[in-house]
Amino acid sequence: MSEPLPMFPLSTVVFPGMSVPLHVFEDRYRMLVRHLLEVDDPVQRVFGTVAIREGYEVGDHGAQSVYRVGCMLQLTDVERRDDGTFDIVAVARERLVLEEMQRGADYPQGVASVLPEPEVEVPEDLLDRARATFTAFRAAMTELQGDPYSGTLPRDPDYLAWTLSALAPLPVAERQSLLEAEGATERLILVTQLLTDELRAINVIPSLPATQVARTAWSPN
Repeated sequence: MSEPLPMFPLSTVVFPGMSVPLHVFEDRYRMLVRHLLEVDDPVQRVFGTVAIREGYEVGDHGAQSVYRVGCMLQLTDVERRDDGTFDIVAVARERLVLEEMQRGADYPQGVASVLPEPEVEVPEDLLDRARATFTAFRAAMTELQGDPYSGTLPRDPDYLAWTLSALAPLPVAERQSLLEAEGATERLILVTQLLTDELRAINVIPSLPATQVARTAWSPN
């Protein structure tokens, strides 16, 4: 990209297709939202996000270290509150590679390039195994704390891989490995193994879901 991209690092990993609600209260990110609202074409109201490796979303020091692979986000809904803060919703689009993070005059910016998704032929048996593993995980979680997913799993391999990655209750580092995986085949193999591990953790301590045993809980909203 020739122009610096507005950046909003987050404490979680975002996957393409996800809807990301955010409450924006820091001055720098309020200025970022105001900048986006000045863009006439809603399709061009885009900014980037990467997961924070070390540091925090808020505060004077902010993110001390971030991952390089993240996502482009498109601003879709904005509610301006009386106190000057915003409640926004953004939809994650394609992946990006962050080449350099810059301290902009008003808000963080970055030099980034789009990371295309390779076209791969996903074996049918892998698709079946991934769906079956998630179905078993979904049933176990439903018994413990309610259904973690209200929709029908996509048939498209890429969308299926992103959906299962977003739903898997995993720490940031493992979620990042799913985001960085080279294509749907590699991503489905990895997420199937990770969900299998979660099922084993649930079976070891059946009174608690794995997210409360040894995982960082996170909702893809």
